[in-house]
Amino acid sequence: MNKSEFYKFFKDIPKAELHIHIEAVMSRETIKKLYLKKNGVEFSDSEIKKLFSYSDLNGFIAAFLHVQDLFTEVSDFDLIFEDLKNYLLRNGVVHCEAFFAPSAFIKKGFDYAEMTKNFEKNLKKIKEETGITVWLLGDVSRTFGLENAENNYKMFKEHPFDGFIGIGLGGAEQKGPSKEFGPVFEKAIADKYHAVAHAGEDVGPESIWDALRICHAERIGHGITSVQDPELVKYVRENKIPIEVCPTSNVFTKKYVKKMAEHPVREMFDKGIPVTIATDDPIFFGAELLDEYWNLYSKLHFSKKDMKQIVINSFDDSFLPNDKKESFKAKVEQNWK
Repeated sequence: MNKSEFYKFFKDIPKAELHIHIEAVMSRETIKKLYLKKNGVEFSDSEIKKLFSYSDLNGFIAAFLHVQDLFTEVSDFDLIFEDLKNYLLRNGVVHCEAFFAPSAFIKKGFDYAEMTKNFEKNLKKIKEETGITVWLLGDVSRTFGLENAENNYKMFKEHPFDGFIGIGLGGAEQKGPSKEFGPVFEKAIADKYHAVAHAGEDVGPESIWDALRICHAERIGHGITSVQDPELVKYVRENKIPIEVCPTSNVFTKKYVKKMAEHPVREMFDKGIPVTIATDDPIFFGAELLDEYWNLYSKLHFSKKDMKQIVINSFDDSFLPNDKKESFKAKVEQNWK
């Protein structure tokens, strides 16, 4: 298939996306609106270009925090969820498990209980308008240390809402090693919440081991350094631990992958690791989900059969109940034909 045929075909294939941050789907128009609202002046195109100019993970995180700082009130999230809805529709996503990171907003003085009411309202609105289900994972955040992570989890537990399914560990991996956050994850798992962790993105396979053994993560975000350790490859394959791979994000941060053609997702897939494909932060890295599937097809030698399996994985590796997984997978088979 050529590129236009590919995009048309894959948009019509139902997909799940399991690794995306809600603030990172906002449009540049939304960024301009928030900037004008906060500062009373226009945010120029050159300033936006500068905002999205970074060369490593820490630079990206600084830009992410800068965007979060543009929010002035809880109702600003309405814009984000509208952008998320449009993103999911553009990319043929029928189920999404997304991250939200409350730390920066709490430090700004936002009321978390009010935030949850906004989230619940918007998740319901997306479902009613499109049929798309969006579930949220709260990022306890390794960036601000263990005490902050524990405070975040305490808030999550005290203010549950319809659509909240568990916790994730995001942020600067070198600054906040996975092994430091075991106590938070033990509490969440004891309370029957799901647990996932970013690991093996900016640190070697030891970070993934810690996320699995100490944090008991059910899925690993990024996980690209897994292939450096044959024992780890064997472990995640035999235990069917999904890895949420975000190819463009990994190339952009340039720690272990310098160009798309060298991305280890091909090796991961061939070695039997259950991989899903996701975008992480579309506005920050300039790639949406259909673009990532195109990268697999055009630059990483994935066949259509391979890619169909990855779409199936996106549902198998989700936290959906089994009957919903089977229903969506049947629709994949139907639409594929």
